[in-house]
Amino acid sequence: MTRRRLAGLDGIRGLAALYVVFNHVFERAFPGYPHDHAPWWAGWFIYGRFAVVVFIVLSGFSLALSPARHGWRLDSAFRFAVRRARRILPAYLAALVFSLAVAWLVVPQPGQGEPGAKSVVVNGLLVQNLVRAPSPNRSFWSMAVEAQLYLAFPLLLLLVRRVGAAAMVAAVTLLVAAVGVASGYDARLHTFVIQSPPDLAALFAIGIAAAGVVGASRARERSWAWLALPAAAPVLATIWWRGSVWTLTHLLWVDIALGPAVALLLTGVATGRPAPLLRLLDSRPIRSLGLASYSLYLLHEPIVIVVYDRIVRPRYHHGPTAFLVAVALVVPVTIALAWMFAAAFERPFLRRGGRAGLQYASSLQAR
Repeated sequence: MTRRRLAGLDGIRGLAALYVVFNHVFERAFPGYPHDHAPWWAGWFIYGRFAVVVFIVLSGFSLALSPARHGWRLDSAFRFAVRRARRILPAYLAALVFSLAVAWLVVPQPGQGEPGAKSVVVNGLLVQNLVRAPSPNRSFWSMAVEAQLYLAFPLLLLLVRRVGAAAMVAAVTLLVAAVGVASGYDARLHTFVIQSPPDLAALFAIGIAAAGVVGASRARERSWAWLALPAAAPVLATIWWRGSVWTLTHLLWVDIALGPAVALLLTGVATGRPAPLLRLLDSRPIRSLGLASYSLYLLHEPIVIVVYDRIVRPRYHHGPTAFLVAVALVVPVTIALAWMFAAAFERPFLRRGGRAGLQYASSLQAR
């Protein structure tokens, strides 16, 4: 796989991370979630969860590209775990320290209270989606889910070898759907679905299956990215018709419905088509954003809270002006800090594996 196609995936990752930043500014400027009180031009920023859909499909897709070319086998489950730990943990743990410092010294996360020792342990062990504790950073919930999906990755590859990619996706999706249906009749299961969305497992499986398409001999003969448009159109039309309240209370089903469209887009980018989209994603600003996207995702939430609560809200309260001012302040600050953070806590740990290891980790990173 060429560097150009991998840069396209980095660009998608960067734009998704930036969308999450806009979403969290949106939630501060237009309170009342899941009701959308924003003007039409800002309303779509309420759906920050859709960026997580992109992240998770992209995670399964990126991680499976190499195994798909080698009979759906890992070189070693242990080495895979080491690579994942080296890629994820240094920046995550540093971001945890940063988030705790902001919560203790400046302002805690809204609705969370001041984090204590339990918060440190729970977030340090990446089980914050399973064990409740005041969070120093609301964005960390998805990191716990993703770490748990990494543990399931070798098993999912085994299922692909035994029954095929389509059957693996069907099995995972049916299990997730069963949990989703049952959660409507059990309060504890419903709480679990909210805190640890099982639909992300189905999205991860969809991404894995899509990686197998990239290596197929005739994969380049189709414009996969264009197929993403009709795949997404019914879902987007339903969201527009039913509105934010319905959509955000049915995220399990909406997420799963969007998964194939995201997988088709990733497949198109990875196979080099359409060229104009690839050139856009490979442009220097977007590609640079993608290279720091993991740090951007980890750091942005405490910055949003501090900027909005200490600078924006005292002057502009809520509404469109507050949103625009907050975006103008938050976005450049978070991107600059993310670049410095990535230089300190991401790239040095990728370089330890040598040049080949750096290229491997850069191409297969999940964020």
